[in-house]
Amino acid sequence: MEENRRKLIAAGRKAFASEGFAAASMDDLTASVGLTRGALYPNFGDKKGLLAAVVAEVDGEMAARARLASADAGDGWEQLLAEGAAYIAMALDPEVRRIVLLDGPAFLGDPSHWPSQNACLEATKQSVAGLIAAGAMKPVDVEAASRLLCGAALNAALWVAAHPDPQSVLPRALEAFRLMAEGFLSEKR
Repeated sequence: MEENRRKLIAAGRKAFASEGFAAASMDDLTASVGLTRGALYPNFGDKKGLLAAVVAEVDGEMAARARLASADAGDGWEQLLAEGAAYIAMALDPEVRRIVLLDGPAFLGDPSHWPSQNACLEATKQSVAGLIAAGAMKPVDVEAASRLLCGAALNAALWVAAHPDPQSVLPRALEAFRLMAEGFLSEKR
């Protein structure tokens, strides 16, 4: 059953990235991995359940890529900004753009309710709490600041992904994200 689940997620990921969620045929998708449509239901419930599993996988990979991009950024503040910037820039990746930023919200609803987004929020809370404790950030409510930072990065990525010319708006989104985030900086930094 776990092997079938992995096969279906891989096939869903490929189909949703290339055709989009609405156009992807579940019969074609399941047949592409040697299964019948019936294999979909015990694993995911329906097509939307498969999309949720694919979004969780891709979004989790995005978080890992963002952390990796921040590894050489310097201090904790620069790492936090680098993670946000990397997340926004991933809106240019066609798979991320289609699956997580366009189809995910359209068919799964508000991303702030997704487990993968909440995992990102928890990691941001830890970073923000550490930065406040170190005096790098102003003493502000950790949850409020974390939600604003995560929300800004997500909404900037959504804007870039939905824009007809994403390359042209990416630099503007990155600059605005940095300027907004800098409002949290402590005078001591």
